Amino acid sequence: MPRSRPPADLRRAPQQERSQAMVERIVTAGQAVLEREGYSRFTTNRVAVEAGISPGSFYQYFADKHAVLAAVVDRHSAQLSTQLTGVLTAHLDRPGPELVRATLDGLMDALEHNVEFLRLIVEQLPRAQYGDRTAALEQRIGDLVSAYLQINRPRSRVHEPATSAWMLVRTVEHLAVQYVLEDPDITRERFVEELAAMVLAYVEPHR
Repeated sequence: MPRSRPPADLRRAPQQERSQAMVERIVTAGQAVLEREGYSRFTTNRVAVEAGISPGSFYQYFADKHAVLAAVVDRHSAQLSTQLTGVLTAHLDRPGPELVRATLDGLMDALEHNVEFLRLIVEQLPRAQYGDRTAALEQRIGDLVSAYLQINRPRSRVHEPATSAWMLVRTVEHLAVQYVLEDPDITRERFVEELAAMVLAYVEPHR
């Protein structure tokens, strides 16, 4: 009597899981090589060696070094997005000053987690080629900020929440990144207070 075969989707599941695990393995190896060698010395062969696979196996999952670099940046952006979204959503019911300070503290925690990797992304990766990889992160955070401003519009000086959210997200992101990378003679607590004051002055009504 012929042995029954499992449904096709059940046969594919282990293979898909293995494929996803290999992708993660290669992306992790790619980040390690980028951190150790820098962008100029980043090659597919180095990534393959780091991942413990052959170059041929590498090309089964990624077309070239740019594809794996994009995946490295995407994963970094997704991790930031998850962390910041969690902070924002956990404090949406708080008064404006508490929400702003909590969000800024969360942003600083995320950026300071791996400063040298952040420096590599900002200073070495060609912005024209990889700059748009952070667009999804900015859009997701911007949508949350815009929704908050819309809900609290009667208690703020904001007239166009989407416009204000776009400006706030990019201004705060730029200042926070530069603070982390330049490491000025300003305490983090003072920096967060000053940045929070700027944000609140922009969105809150004049007293």
